[in-house]
Amino acid sequence: MRERDRVSRRDFLAFAGIGGTMFGWLPMFRPKQIGLAGAQFQIVRHKHSRRRYVLIHGDEETARQVLTKHMETHRGVAYVIDGHTREVEIESGKIDPNRMFSRIGAEANLKHLNPGWTPEQMSDALDLLDQGREDLLRAFFPPDGGVLISLHNNSQPYSVNDEVGASEQRSLRQPNESGAFFLCTDPEDYRVLATSPYNVVLQQHVRTLDDGSLSRRAAARVSRYVNVEVRAGDAARQQEMLNWAEEHLPAGKQPVHGILGMGV
Repeated sequence: MRERDRVSRRDFLAFAGIGGTMFGWLPMFRPKQIGLAGAQFQIVRHKHSRRRYVLIHGDEETARQVLTKHMETHRGVAYVIDGHTREVEIESGKIDPNRMFSRIGAEANLKHLNPGWTPEQMSDALDLLDQGREDLLRAFFPPDGGVLISLHNNSQPYSVNDEVGASEQRSLRQPNESGAFFLCTDPEDYRVLATSPYNVVLQQHVRTLDDGSLSRRAAARVSRYVNVEVRAGDAARQQEMLNWAEEHLPAGKQPVHGILGMGV
C-alpha cells in the first residue's frame, strides 16, 4: 500500500471514531433491521426523538397501516415486524413474538405451540432467545426517559375488561367501546392518559404470571410503555388515540438513576 493511501485510510478511521462510536455519525451505517429468532423488524426512522414505536404481530394489519402512515409525519423510530402471520418461526417450531421477552413466558408459549418438541429442542430454542433478547430490548426501549408506544389490534371477546384485574388503576371513559384502550406502565403517563376520552389501565407492577409480553417486560424494567389497543379494522380510532398520546405525553422525562431502563 502506498504511503498516501495509508495516511488517508488512517485519517478517515480516526475521524470516524474508532474506539467506541465507529461510524455512528454516518446515516448509511445505521442498521435497517433487527431481529430475534424468526421475528425480524424493519427500522423506520424519522428525524430525532425519544419516542419509539413497535408493531409486533404481523397479522395486525390495521396497526401496521396506522403506524406506517404515522411515521411519515412524526418524529421517532419505529420497529415494524416483517411478515403477516401471528407467530414466527424458531428452530423447527414457532412462537408468538409477544411472548419471547422472558424465558418463563417463552417456555410456556413454546410448549403450547409446539407440543411435540423434545426437551432438547425446547432448551435450544430458549437458549437462542436468551442470547439475543437483551439486544432487542435495548433497541426497543429508548434512553433518557423516552417512551415506547406499541400498536395492537384485537377481536371479540377480548377487551379492556380482561386487563382490569391485573391493573392498579383504570379509567373507563368509553365502556361501550371496551375493545379500544390504552395500557401503560408509568403512573405519570397514566395520569395524563386518564384525562383523555378513552379507556385506560395502569399496569405498573407485574401482578399476574409472567407471560413473556413486552408490557410485562416494560413494567419489570421500570420503563415507559404505552399500548394503543383497538379492534381490528378500526384504523380511524387507532390513529385518533395515537395522535392524542402524541400531543399530550412527553417524549421523554428525567430518568431515575439506577432504576429507569435497568435490565432484569
